[in-house]
Amino acid sequence: MVSRGRCPSDILAALNLLMTLLLSLTSRSLQSLLDPSADPPRTLFDAPSFVSGELGLRGLSLDVDMLAGWTSAEMDMLRHRSDQAGCPCLVLVDYTALEFGHEDESVRNAATQRLTRLAGAATRLGCNSVSVPLSIGRDDRPAVSRAIAAVQHSLLAIERQELNLLLSGGLGLTDNSEGLSELIKEIGGFRIGALPTYGDPGSSEDPIDHIKRLAPYAGAIHLRCEGFKRGGGHRGLDLAAAMAAAKAVGYQSNVAIDYVGEGDPATDIVKAMEILQAAIDAE
Repeated sequence: MVSRGRCPSDILAALNLLMTLLLSLTSRSLQSLLDPSADPPRTLFDAPSFVSGELGLRGLSLDVDMLAGWTSAEMDMLRHRSDQAGCPCLVLVDYTALEFGHEDESVRNAATQRLTRLAGAATRLGCNSVSVPLSIGRDDRPAVSRAIAAVQHSLLAIERQELNLLLSGGLGLTDNSEGLSELIKEIGGFRIGALPTYGDPGSSEDPIDHIKRLAPYAGAIHLRCEGFKRGGGHRGLDLAAAMAAAKAVGYQSNVAIDYVGEGDPATDIVKAMEILQAAIDAE
């Protein structure tokens, strides 16, 4: 394990040199296609073969809310299906902000317990990372110190499971790239990083700057796809520009399409994939 003083961006940058950009998909992108009552049923178990075989993408970021109530056997089955399809589960993503900096110890303990459960599920699913947002007061230094200590303690168990912890934008200090990156540097370690989202509607930061500043710390990047206009243009932000921004700072890892549009998901995801692949291939 690296010393706590080492900058994680240096470590992630070194690891990224050994990797290549790969395009993947968030599981929630497929929600409108899933129908357990259909004949035959279409469930999350079918997602890996569809994502790999029909869309040509190479992995899944799993939304933890889509696994609510799942048993260990069901998680094992999804991992088996993912392995069979050559479409691994890469990141288990939680969107509930954890309050590691709260002054109430019971609240901090609840955050630790939730992260521990997430890490256990991520290991079972074969993920390499778990992602969570944090809620910390922007100018509350005691809260920041408590959060750092709590996350460092949780990382001990996460590292033993050979998982990475990716922090996403949350509330207060972590709602912008500067606060999030500074927190990551203060936490330190081999297995701490970021999961930035391009086009996050909750962010007031310039989206390209957001990617450029966090990509050096990122273990994955999510790009929101909002569907396409009749003329073929993307309804949201420029997807190719996001990929170019990530490449410009040397990012070489997982880029997940996060489809939030109202059209045909399969058609729109393929269009987004073609745009991003062209951006990857561009000099």
